[in-house]
Amino acid sequence: MIREQELNKQGWEKRFTIDEPRLSEMADQYKELGFEVLLEPVDTSSEECMTCIAAFHDRYRTIYTRPKE
Repeated sequence: MIREQELNKQGWEKRFTIDEPRLSEMADQYKELGFEVLLEPVDTSSEECMTCIAAFHDRYRTIYTRPKE
């Protein structure tokens, strides 16, 4: 949870956790909307449903966005 708090202080907003191919599609859409996009490894301590993520944790990323400066 500490990393998420650091990101929040830097202006990043957590959107959701997802895997490919939707991960790249959503990252591109946020960029097209004018956001900066950050893809972070999954923080398993902050996710509600961990069955799929725990089994394939390398595939999933959490999308964070913030307005471009």
